[in-house]
Amino acid sequence: MLASLVRALFGTSNDRALKTFRRRVADVNALEASVTGLSDEELKAKTGEFRERLAKGETQEALLPEAFAVCREASKRVLGMRHFDVQLIGGMVLQSGKIAEMRTGEGKTLVATLAVYLSALTGKGVHVVTVNDYLARRDADEMGRLYSFLGLTTGVIIPNMPDDARREAYAADITYGTNNEFGFDYLRDNMKFRLEDMVQRPFHHAIVDEVDSILIDEARTPLIISGPAEDSSDLYRAVDAVVRELVKDPATYDKDEKFRSVILTESGSDRVEEMLATAGILAEGGLYDAHNVSVVHHVQQSLRAHTLFSRDVDYIVRDGKVIIIDEFTGRMMDGRRYSDGLHQALEAKEHVEVQQENQTLASITFQNFFRLYPRLSGMTGTAMTEADEFAEIYKLDVVEIPTNLPVARKDGDDEIYLTEADKFAAVIRLIKEVHPSGQPILVGTTSVEKSEVLSQHLREAGVPHSVLNARFHEMEASIVAQAGAPGAITIATNMAGRGTDIKLGGNIEMRIAQELGHIEDPTEREAAENAIREEVERNREIVRSAGGLYVIGTERHESRRIDNQLRGRAGRQGDPGNSSFFVSLEDDLMRIFGSERMSTMLQKMGMKEGEAIIHPWLNKALERAQKKVEARNFDMRKNTLKYDDVMNDQRKEVYAQRREYMLEEDVSSLLAEMHESLIQDLTASRIPEKSFAEQWQSTELREDIERIFGLTLPVEEWAREDGMDREQVASRIMTAASEAQAVKAANFGPDLMRYIEKQILLTTFDSVWKEHLHHLDQLRQGIGLRAYGQKDPLNEYKHEAFKLFTYMLDELRERVVTLMARVEVAPPLEMTDPLAGTHEIHADLYESGPESLSGVVAAGEGGPGTGESMLPIGAGAIVTDDPSSWGETPRNALCPCESGRKYKHCHGRVP
Repeated sequence: MLASLVRALFGTSNDRALKTFRRRVADVNALEASVTGLSDEELKAKTGEFRERLAKGETQEALLPEAFAVCREASKRVLGMRHFDVQLIGGMVLQSGKIAEMRTGEGKTLVATLAVYLSALTGKGVHVVTVNDYLARRDADEMGRLYSFLGLTTGVIIPNMPDDARREAYAADITYGTNNEFGFDYLRDNMKFRLEDMVQRPFHHAIVDEVDSILIDEARTPLIISGPAEDSSDLYRAVDAVVRELVKDPATYDKDEKFRSVILTESGSDRVEEMLATAGILAEGGLYDAHNVSVVHHVQQSLRAHTLFSRDVDYIVRDGKVIIIDEFTGRMMDGRRYSDGLHQALEAKEHVEVQQENQTLASITFQNFFRLYPRLSGMTGTAMTEADEFAEIYKLDVVEIPTNLPVARKDGDDEIYLTEADKFAAVIRLIKEVHPSGQPILVGTTSVEKSEVLSQHLREAGVPHSVLNARFHEMEASIVAQAGAPGAITIATNMAGRGTDIKLGGNIEMRIAQELGHIEDPTEREAAENAIREEVERNREIVRSAGGLYVIGTERHESRRIDNQLRGRAGRQGDPGNSSFFVSLEDDLMRIFGSERMSTMLQKMGMKEGEAIIHPWLNKALERAQKKVEARNFDMRKNTLKYDDVMNDQRKEVYAQRREYMLEEDVSSLLAEMHESLIQDLTASRIPEKSFAEQWQSTELREDIERIFGLTLPVEEWAREDGMDREQVASRIMTAASEAQAVKAANFGPDLMRYIEKQILLTTFDSVWKEHLHHLDQLRQGIGLRAYGQKDPLNEYKHEAFKLFTYMLDELRERVVTLMARVEVAPPLEMTDPLAGTHEIHADLYESGPESLSGVVAAGEGGPGTGESMLPIGAGAIVTDDPSSWGETPRNALCPCESGRKYKHCHGRVP
């Protein structure tokens, strides 16, 4: 009551924000007449003038009215579009580092140009983040004409671009790209060996389109770059055969759909143990013995694949590959893979080729990635429902922008049925009723499977229609663009972030592109374009008089935002429209999260099959169920972020340290410090303070020195000398190690020595960081069990992660010193790409590519830090066609004959 009274007297915070922005709109409009009078050249010259004023200390806020007025005038001349007043408000919201919630069809792409132009004047670069590659290319092409007119450069980042092209795109004033590409480039850059190989420059301002989809929906899972791990495809297939039989008996497992989890029951554990032993998968011991932990993992992932993941709902199989379907957009995510062996389990389930597993080399969550930007803003049609999360996680306020014209759409109450069959029958009846009037219909479904079931019903009824789901992903833009034509019926999976407007009467630009591409004669083409424009205008009037677009939702989604996005497709820019949602008690949302009281109440009221109940109270009940899911998902994301924040602090430190190493021309002083501190620690561990010589671990110290430095020193004899103490022993070891390094440096020459030192430092740093990430993954998986000991798992994780980080730094020091002591020189070899052979993963998702680490490694096999990925440094002058000159070539090194194969697979092959 009191809150309502305060809002009535003073308005909401959103009302107050809009009031402030409207005052600035008046300032922009006051400049319109003077800007309109400028010639094209004078208008372009304004960009240079603004940049000079910024360089002299004027703020962007002070420039805003003039910059917005110039951008609006340029848009009129180049794009033929003039920003509405509400679009100016949207631009101001973006410029102020907030989220602009604007209804579908209000022109968010054009709104962004205002803030992009003003922010780009600083010369620090603006990143415009989109949800897919199509939108990135489209917006960069269309809006790039405006920026080019104003003297700014535009770049676009798309998959599989070479580094030179990426670097050029990032150097532009404005860069368009997807969230994944920006994030992966950040991770890739921090795996490079030279600063000049990095493609990104320091972050400045990111403007995120469909900000709720990117910062919330996709933020549940991290971006991961991974490399190949040990192949275990046979084990996945063998375990799949066992689990396939096991799941036929529901008593063997407990499934919780609400939390998407499944575990074996006691009887299930006994049964699977027996089946695995019979199949020869369990060689000895019980299922939960320590040496069988890998088998348990495979069983668990296979059980998840069979019980929680459904074909044509969570994924589809195409061309012998399991392809994930994005639950929020319905798009195929080709090239992405679930992590932790789940994707391999799905491949085994579907009897397609099981791809190799991967291990994490670098990772970051979207939350932590986008918080790297000093200024972050975004826009979407649906953000208010998640305003609390935006504020808590990203410190972003949401401002709801009013529509340019009043919304004329009529939203009906939900119709609730007992069964899914009754619901679909009602949907078909409504489509048949509406279709003869010429009113276009958009039907939203939640999965590929349900869109095809509905499509089958319509085919049987003889109703023509189009289907847009993951199977017809390539036709997305053209299908959506023509969904507003008279009588069009379009069945689509989730409409979140489709990015193409449904215009009543049809989309003129899309039709011209599709139908007139073959016409080259200018006169003929112009006539054809005019004919299309006239036809679309006639169709537009037909559709408007019929009632506009009719949106039918066949199920409520877990997130209200997805439902609102679907509903928002109708009624754009003051157009008429209708929307209705159909729900059944068998729908996943109602079955898993809906109140059992509702089902009981409806049946007590005498609700029968085929009947519908329609009441605003039921709408409220559905909204409460959705809020429950949203709150649960928010808690999950917050919990994930708390753990990732621990890793993020370490990640930032590692990347900053790595960049410092790359900046240094000479790292010899750093390596000398490593030598000295390692020797001090070694002697301290083997020679206790104030101890007698007979208490020294002299033999062990001698062995440590031999293992690390490759030096044989008479430590036992030193211990017998009178007056010898720990400091003197350390000094002698240091002198011997320094002399050995000096000899090596003299043989190599100063330039080569500096290069080798730097390469060993960087590659070893990458190696220990990769292992550290693996250790953190393992720690994260089991840390929850600490709660049984009345300990806070998060605090325990922080404590253990810090200890692991300290261990990583100690390991780095020892490996670098060991490698430097054993390094030899090979013939000149080209530096390999450190990212070759890696995979990119988002949210348990992967994309392929090749892997190696460096151009240096210790001669010989088995030393600390060596690995098959590293290139050799042999000894002496090597003649490629004279094996006698090769010396002892490491078996995992590239063959000196320059065949490109490893030595063990070439001249070193065992007969």
